Amino acid sequence: MFVEAIERVDQFTRPIHFIARYYGGSDIIPGTGTLFFINEDGFAITCRHIARQILYANQIYENYLKFKGELRRFERDPGFDTQKQFLEGKYKINSETPIRILSNFINCVNAYRSLTINLHPTQDLAVIQFRDYDTKFYQGHAAFLKDTKGVKQGKYLCRLGYPFPEFTNYQLNKSTNDIEWIREGRVNTPSFPIDGIITRHIGEGNNIVGIEMSTPGLRGQSGGPLFDRNGTIYGMQSATRHLHLGFDQVNREVITDGQRKRVSNFPFLNVGQCVHVDVIKNYLRELKISFYEEDDVK
Repeated sequence: MFVEAIERVDQFTRPIHFIARYYGGSDIIPGTGTLFFINEDGFAITCRHIARQILYANQIYENYLKFKGELRRFERDPGFDTQKQFLEGKYKINSETPIRILSNFINCVNAYRSLTINLHPTQDLAVIQFRDYDTKFYQGHAAFLKDTKGVKQGKYLCRLGYPFPEFTNYQLNKSTNDIEWIREGRVNTPSFPIDGIITRHIGEGNNIVGIEMSTPGLRGQSGGPLFDRNGTIYGMQSATRHLHLGFDQVNREVITDGQRKRVSNFPFLNVGQCVHVDVIKNYLRELKISFYEEDDVK
Protein backbone atom coordinates (compact mmCIF):
# COMPACT_ATOMS: atom_id res chain seq x y z
CA MET A 1 0.00 0.00 0.00
CA PHE A 2 2.64 2.57 1.06
CA VAL A 3 5.78 1.12 -0.54
CA GLU A 4 6.14 3.73 -3.28
CA ALA A 5 4.92 6.55 -1.03
CA ILE A 6 7.55 5.74 1.60
CA GLU A 7 10.28 5.64 -1.05
CA ARG A 8 9.17 9.07 -2.26
CA VAL A 9 8.78 10.67 1.16
CA ASP A 10 12.03 9.16 2.44
CA GLN A 11 13.96 11.28 -0.07
CA PHE A 12 13.19 14.52 1.83
CA THR A 13 12.63 13.22 5.37
CA ARG A 14 15.64 13.29 7.67
CA PRO A 15 16.58 12.48 11.28
CA ILE A 16 17.84 14.88 13.92
CA HIS A 17 20.14 13.20 16.43
CA PHE A 18 20.41 14.45 19.99
CA ILE A 19 22.65 13.58 22.90
CA ALA A 20 21.98 14.92 26.36
CA ARG A 21 23.49 14.86 29.82
CA TYR A 22 21.41 15.47 32.92
CA TYR A 23 22.33 17.17 36.18
CA GLY A 24 23.83 14.75 38.65
CA GLY A 25 24.14 11.95 36.09
CA SER A 26 27.04 10.60 34.08
CA ASP A 27 25.10 8.79 31.36
CA ILE A 28 24.80 10.17 27.84
CA ILE A 29 21.20 9.90 26.70
CA PRO A 30 20.67 9.57 22.91
CA GLY A 31 17.46 10.68 21.25
CA THR A 32 16.01 11.42 17.85
CA GLY A 33 13.59 13.74 16.12
CA THR A 34 12.44 14.11 12.53
CA LEU A 35 12.16 16.91 10.00
CA PHE A 36 11.13 17.06 6.35
CA PHE A 37 11.95 19.56 3.62
CA ILE A 38 9.19 21.59 2.03
CA ASN A 39 11.09 23.20 -0.86
CA GLU A 40 14.43 23.13 -2.65
CA ASP A 41 15.83 26.14 -0.77
CA GLY A 42 16.77 24.48 2.53
CA PHE A 43 13.49 25.03 4.37
CA ALA A 44 12.20 22.18 6.53
CA ILE A 45 9.51 21.76 9.17
CA THR A 46 9.52 19.90 12.46
CA CYS A 47 7.82 20.11 15.84
CA ARG A 48 8.21 23.16 18.01
CA HIS A 49 9.26 21.00 20.97
CA ILE A 50 12.04 19.53 18.82
CA ALA A 51 13.19 22.91 17.50
CA ARG A 52 13.26 24.40 21.00
CA GLN A 53 15.92 21.88 22.02
CA ILE A 54 18.10 23.15 19.18
CA LEU A 55 17.29 26.81 19.72
CA TYR A 56 17.91 26.87 23.48
CA ALA A 57 20.73 24.31 23.78
CA ASN A 58 23.40 26.98 24.23
CA GLN A 59 21.35 28.83 26.85
CA ILE A 60 20.91 25.60 28.82
CA TYR A 61 24.64 24.98 28.87
CA GLU A 62 25.49 28.59 29.69
CA ASN A 63 23.04 28.48 32.60
CA TYR A 64 24.79 25.36 33.93
CA LEU A 65 28.24 26.94 33.56
CA LYS A 66 27.09 29.97 35.55
CA PHE A 67 25.75 27.64 38.23
CA LYS A 68 29.07 25.78 38.38
CA GLY A 69 31.00 29.05 38.51
CA GLU A 70 29.05 30.33 41.51
CA LEU A 71 29.12 26.97 43.27
CA ARG A 72 32.88 26.76 42.94
CA ARG A 73 33.23 29.75 45.28
CA PHE A 74 31.78 27.65 48.13
CA GLU A 75 33.83 24.47 47.67
CA ARG A 76 35.58 24.92 51.05
CA ASP A 77 32.66 26.60 52.76
CA PRO A 78 31.14 24.69 55.74
CA GLY A 79 27.74 25.62 54.38
CA PHE A 80 28.45 24.14 50.93
CA ASP A 81 25.35 21.94 50.87
CA THR A 82 23.10 24.84 51.79
CA GLN A 83 24.65 27.07 49.16
CA LYS A 84 24.36 24.30 46.58
CA GLN A 85 20.66 23.89 47.32
CA PHE A 86 20.14 27.64 47.06
CA LEU A 87 21.95 27.84 43.71
CA GLU A 88 20.03 24.85 42.34
CA GLY A 89 16.86 26.80 43.04
CA LYS A 90 18.28 30.02 41.63
CA TYR A 91 19.31 28.38 38.34
CA LYS A 92 16.31 25.98 38.27
CA ILE A 93 18.49 22.87 38.13
CA ASN A 94 17.45 19.43 39.39
CA SER A 95 17.92 15.75 38.54
CA GLU A 96 15.43 16.02 35.65
CA THR A 97 17.19 19.03 34.13
CA PRO A 98 19.37 18.60 31.03
CA ILE A 99 22.61 20.50 31.45
CA ARG A 100 23.99 19.82 27.98
CA ILE A 101 22.21 19.09 24.68
CA LEU A 102 23.95 18.59 21.35
CA SER A 103 22.16 18.08 18.04
CA ASN A 104 23.24 16.75 14.67
CA PHE A 105 21.34 17.02 11.38
CA ILE A 106 21.83 13.87 9.32
CA ASN A 107 22.08 13.99 5.51
CA CYS A 108 20.35 17.36 5.23
CA VAL A 109 22.83 19.84 3.78
CA ASN A 110 26.59 20.25 3.77
CA ALA A 111 28.51 23.04 5.51
CA TYR A 112 25.64 25.37 6.38
CA ARG A 113 26.78 28.62 8.01
CA SER A 114 23.72 29.36 10.11
CA LEU A 115 20.18 28.32 10.98
CA THR A 116 17.00 30.34 11.18
CA ILE A 117 14.28 28.83 13.36
CA ASN A 118 10.69 30.09 13.53
CA LEU A 119 8.43 28.71 16.25
CA HIS A 120 4.66 28.71 15.72
CA PRO A 121 3.09 30.80 18.51
CA THR A 122 0.44 28.24 19.51
CA GLN A 123 0.91 24.94 17.66
CA ASP A 124 3.64 22.30 17.88
CA LEU A 125 5.20 23.44 14.62
CA ALA A 126 8.48 25.06 13.65
CA VAL A 127 10.26 26.02 10.44
CA ILE A 128 14.01 25.54 10.09
CA GLN A 129 16.01 27.23 7.35
CA PHE A 130 19.53 26.05 6.56
CA ARG A 131 21.38 29.12 5.31
CA ASP A 132 24.45 29.50 3.10
CA TYR A 133 25.09 25.79 2.60
CA ASP A 134 27.27 24.20 -0.08
CA THR A 135 25.29 21.11 -1.10
CA LYS A 136 21.91 19.66 -0.24
CA PHE A 137 21.68 15.93 0.41
CA TYR A 138 17.91 15.59 0.24
CA GLN A 139 15.99 15.06 -2.98
CA GLY A 140 12.57 16.43 -3.83
CA HIS A 141 10.28 18.07 -1.30
CA ALA A 142 6.89 17.73 0.33
CA ALA A 143 3.71 18.13 -1.70
CA PHE A 144 0.84 19.13 0.61
CA LEU A 145 -2.79 18.15 0.28
CA LYS A 146 -4.63 20.93 -1.56
CA ASP A 147 -8.29 20.17 -0.81
CA THR A 148 -8.50 19.35 2.88
CA LYS A 149 -12.09 18.17 2.61
CA GLY A 150 -10.45 14.79 2.12
CA VAL A 151 -9.21 14.73 5.72
CA LYS A 152 -12.00 12.46 6.98
CA GLN A 153 -12.51 9.73 9.56
CA GLY A 154 -11.39 6.36 8.28
CA LYS A 155 -8.80 7.73 5.84
CA TYR A 156 -5.84 5.34 5.79
CA LEU A 157 -2.51 7.16 6.18
CA CYS A 158 1.12 6.54 7.11
CA ARG A 159 3.81 8.34 9.10
CA LEU A 160 7.57 8.15 8.69
CA GLY A 161 10.21 9.03 11.26
CA TYR A 162 13.24 7.91 13.23
CA PRO A 163 12.10 6.51 16.59
CA PHE A 164 15.04 4.28 17.47
CA PRO A 165 18.36 6.04 18.26
CA GLU A 166 20.83 3.42 17.09
CA PHE A 167 23.68 5.85 16.38
CA THR A 168 26.79 5.50 18.55
CA ASN A 169 29.11 8.29 17.35
CA TYR A 170 29.35 10.14 20.67
CA GLN A 171 31.32 10.00 23.89
CA LEU A 172 32.14 11.73 27.16
CA ASN A 173 35.38 13.65 26.80
CA LYS A 174 37.08 12.96 30.12
CA SER A 175 39.57 15.79 29.77
CA THR A 176 36.82 18.42 29.39
CA ASN A 177 34.09 16.49 31.24
CA ASP A 178 31.76 17.27 28.34
CA ILE A 179 29.84 15.22 25.80
CA GLU A 180 30.81 15.37 22.14
CA TRP A 181 30.28 13.90 18.68
CA ILE A 182 33.08 11.69 17.34
CA ARG A 183 34.04 10.21 13.96
CA GLU A 184 33.94 6.60 15.17
CA GLY A 185 30.78 4.58 15.65
CA ARG A 186 27.49 4.27 13.82
CA VAL A 187 26.28 7.54 12.32
CA ASN A 188 22.90 6.53 10.90
CA THR A 189 19.63 5.46 12.47
CA PRO A 190 16.89 3.61 10.52
CA SER A 191 13.61 5.16 9.45
CA PHE A 192 10.42 3.52 10.64
CA PRO A 193 6.91 3.84 9.16
CA ILE A 194 3.65 3.32 11.05
CA ASP A 195 0.18 3.25 9.53
CA GLY A 196 -3.31 3.97 10.86
CA ILE A 197 -6.64 5.59 10.13
CA ILE A 198 -7.92 9.04 11.00
CA THR A 199 -10.12 8.72 14.08
CA ARG A 200 -11.01 12.34 14.93
CA HIS A 201 -10.22 15.96 14.23
CA ILE A 202 -8.58 17.98 17.01
CA GLY A 203 -10.00 21.45 17.48
CA GLU A 204 -9.24 24.67 19.32
CA GLY A 205 -12.26 26.92 19.48
CA ASN A 206 -13.88 26.84 16.06
CA ASN A 207 -10.69 25.82 14.26
CA ILE A 208 -9.42 22.35 13.39
CA VAL A 209 -5.72 22.27 14.24
CA GLY A 210 -4.90 18.59 14.45
CA ILE A 211 -5.56 15.08 13.18
CA GLU A 212 -5.90 12.13 15.54
CA MET A 213 -4.67 8.75 14.30
CA SER A 214 -5.68 5.29 15.51
CA THR A 215 -2.06 4.32 16.21
CA PRO A 216 0.51 6.14 18.35
CA GLY A 217 3.37 8.19 17.04
CA LEU A 218 6.58 6.71 18.39
CA ARG A 219 9.21 8.71 20.24
CA GLY A 220 11.52 10.15 17.62
CA GLN A 221 8.84 10.28 14.93
CA SER A 222 7.86 13.77 16.08
CA GLY A 223 8.30 16.11 13.14
CA GLY A 224 7.77 13.38 10.57
CA PRO A 225 5.27 13.61 7.69
CA LEU A 226 1.76 12.15 7.65
CA PHE A 227 0.94 11.05 4.10
CA ASP A 228 -1.32 8.97 1.86
CA ARG A 229 -0.42 6.21 -0.59
CA ASN A 230 0.57 8.83 -3.20
CA GLY A 231 3.00 10.51 -0.80
CA THR A 232 0.78 13.61 -0.44
CA ILE A 233 1.30 15.27 2.94
CA TYR A 234 -1.71 15.53 5.27
CA GLY A 235 0.10 16.78 8.34
CA MET A 236 3.00 16.20 10.71
CA GLN A 237 3.36 13.80 13.66
CA SER A 238 3.46 15.79 16.89
CA ALA A 239 2.58 13.77 20.00
CA THR A 240 0.86 10.71 21.40
CA ARG A 241 -2.35 11.00 23.42
CA HIS A 242 -3.21 8.43 26.09
CA LEU A 243 -6.96 7.79 26.32
CA HIS A 244 -8.16 5.96 29.43
CA LEU A 245 -10.42 3.11 28.34
CA GLY A 246 -12.13 2.51 31.68
CA PHE A 247 -11.62 -1.28 31.57
CA ASP A 248 -9.71 -1.21 34.85
CA GLN A 249 -8.97 -4.40 36.74
CA VAL A 250 -7.96 -3.88 40.36
CA ASN A 251 -6.43 -6.68 42.44
CA ARG A 252 -8.03 -9.34 40.24
CA GLU A 253 -7.09 -12.98 40.65
CA VAL A 254 -5.72 -14.71 37.55
CA ILE A 255 -3.96 -17.97 36.87
CA THR A 256 -0.65 -17.69 35.01
CA ASP A 257 1.93 -20.45 34.60
CA GLY A 258 -0.19 -22.59 36.84
CA GLN A 259 -0.10 -20.14 39.74
CA ARG A 260 -2.77 -17.88 41.18
CA LYS A 261 -1.73 -14.23 41.27
CA ARG A 262 -3.33 -10.88 42.06
CA VAL A 263 -2.89 -8.27 39.35
CA SER A 264 -4.09 -4.75 38.54
CA ASN A 265 -4.38 -3.23 35.09
CA PHE A 266 -5.41 0.25 33.95
CA PRO A 267 -5.52 0.13 30.12
CA PHE A 268 -5.09 3.15 27.87
CA LEU A 269 -5.46 3.57 24.12
CA ASN A 270 -2.44 5.33 22.65
CA VAL A 271 -3.35 7.46 19.63
CA GLY A 272 -1.27 9.74 17.43
CA GLN A 273 -1.68 13.49 17.31
CA CYS A 274 -0.66 15.29 14.12
CA VAL A 275 -0.51 18.96 13.16
CA HIS A 276 -3.14 19.56 10.48
CA VAL A 277 -1.97 20.35 6.94
CA ASP A 278 -3.94 23.63 6.94
CA VAL A 279 -2.04 24.84 10.01
CA ILE A 280 1.25 24.08 8.26
CA LYS A 281 0.31 25.80 5.00
CA ASN A 282 -1.12 28.87 6.72
CA TYR A 283 2.05 29.31 8.79
CA LEU A 284 4.25 29.01 5.70
CA ARG A 285 2.12 31.63 3.95
CA GLU A 286 2.45 33.90 6.98
CA LEU A 287 6.24 33.57 6.82
CA LYS A 288 6.15 34.02 3.02
CA ILE A 289 7.92 30.70 2.48
CA SER A 290 7.24 28.88 -0.76
CA PHE A 291 5.80 25.36 -0.67
CA TYR A 292 4.14 22.92 -3.03
CA GLU A 293 0.72 21.34 -3.19
CA GLU A 294 -0.09 18.03 -4.85
CA ASP A 295 -1.19 19.62 -8.14
CA ASP A 296 2.16 21.47 -8.43
CA VAL A 297 4.19 18.28 -8.81
CA LYS A 298 2.02 16.18 -11.10
